[in-house]
Amino acid sequence: MVQRVHHQLRARITAGEYAAHSRLPGEHDLSAQFGVSRPVVREALRRLRDDGLVFSRQGAGTFVRGPEGEGSKALSYAPVGTIADVQRCYEFRLEVEPANAFYAAQRRNDTALQTIGQALDLLRDSTYAHRHREDADYAFHIAIAEAANNYFFLSSMQALKEHIAVGMKLHGLSLLGPAGGLAGVLEEHTTIFTAIRDRDSDAAREAMRVHIRGSYDRLFEGRVLDLAL
Repeated sequence: MVQRVHHQLRARITAGEYAAHSRLPGEHDLSAQFGVSRPVVREALRRLRDDGLVFSRQGAGTFVRGPEGEGSKALSYAPVGTIADVQRCYEFRLEVEPANAFYAAQRRNDTALQTIGQALDLLRDSTYAHRHREDADYAFHIAIAEAANNYFFLSSMQALKEHIAVGMKLHGLSLLGPAGGLAGVLEEHTTIFTAIRDRDSDAAREAMRVHIRGSYDRLFEGRVLDLAL
């Protein structure tokens, strides 16, 4: 549990979710957020201090180090500039996200499953309203990355948030066209959730692969760019 909290906080810091010099939530809030005890949070924060990512002020809390700290170098990518960038992002997701789902099925706890389920509920509500919410879509996928408990996967997904959001936005617009497809995509998300809930890692990996591949195909409709140099 300490490792999971440590990895997720580290990923959020390096992705810039907690800005330099900002104060982290208190131990009570973090323990509620991660569904763990305060001693677990305390040990995770100690590890972050050992990493050089945060520092503590007596009576004031824990703060993210500024530019002088090694841990302030956030992973980042250039902004989305062309449709080729969206295509490359989908290729990345097709390799990484099935692994996220695989490990999430093995490592998820009740709190992580609840977070994934809440994002799925938002997707379900928007589907019934014949809308697509890319914020809920991203929340679903990032919750799975957090449940996988792998800092490298999670920080990469967070650093690519804007790229992923653009792809999800375009994909959502395609689902609102004449061909429709919102209900089918909701079913794909539900299948992923069910496999993770049931701890069926192979099924979760395959369901995520089918979903990302399907999104890629629906968006590009076979008109992908030749990315060869």
